[in-house]
Amino acid sequence: MIATRTIALTCVAMIAFAANSILCRMALGAELIDAASFTTIRASSGALMLCAIILLRHGSPVPDRASWMTAAMLFAYMIFFSFAYTSLTTGTGALILFGMVQLTMFVAGLRSGERFSPIAWSGLALAVCGLVYLVSPGLTAPDPAGAVLMALSGMAWGFYSLLGRGMGDALKTAARSFTGAVPMTAAVSLLFLAQADASAPGVALAVLSGAITSALGYVIWFAALPGLSATGAATVQLVVPALAAIGGILLLSEPLTLRLVLASIATLGGVAIVLMQRDKGRARS
Repeated sequence: MIATRTIALTCVAMIAFAANSILCRMALGAELIDAASFTTIRASSGALMLCAIILLRHGSPVPDRASWMTAAMLFAYMIFFSFAYTSLTTGTGALILFGMVQLTMFVAGLRSGERFSPIAWSGLALAVCGLVYLVSPGLTAPDPAGAVLMALSGMAWGFYSLLGRGMGDALKTAARSFTGAVPMTAAVSLLFLAQADASAPGVALAVLSGAITSALGYVIWFAALPGLSATGAATVQLVVPALAAIGGILLLSEPLTLRLVLASIATLGGVAIVLMQRDKGRARS
């Protein structure tokens, strides 16, 4: 049985992950700040918070530089995430992001030789169909450019997660990756300097996203992970798009469309089927 502490930490972490989408959409949807500036402030405040936590824990800052690839993948996730949310609603963006993260990791598993059962393949097909339906043309279809950007963000986060598996201390890896991503986000801000427009509320939302819901959210998640199985950790993240959609409806007055509901059922249900089948396969092996 999962300990109460693990359940509490997991719940807080999932709320933090969903809040990233809400805060980003809140800032960019209302044009309180431009996407490039939001990303740079988010990355910088996240890096500072993570390095401060490590300094307090170990008495020294992060000793090594980030892997170029992990920093690049984190940068790609954050920059595409921000620009996508200039046009997507909170729930739609979170569903595309989450769906692509899981699909990216499933494909990586297949390439490494992992075998899927027929039922798992059916779940994977259902998840893909859900995402295709979500972005297919229609009156309630999301902005195509925003959908593509969020799909790229999800792929980048999936690759970042895969790269981070073999890098030891997850907290230090995150801190190194954030610090390595800061110069990249700053370069994008320079490219979009003419469009830069950051109000005090927009900056505050970016800092909150970077230092609290990203940095502290990851710390809480890392603390919860030892009490969860690999499949349990993946499955519990199914609630993130739902939480983000609820937050968008309650806080931003975003509409709940039938397309989003049906796509969510198909995508998240399909992913859940794959995860359960993988768990059964590992239990038998």
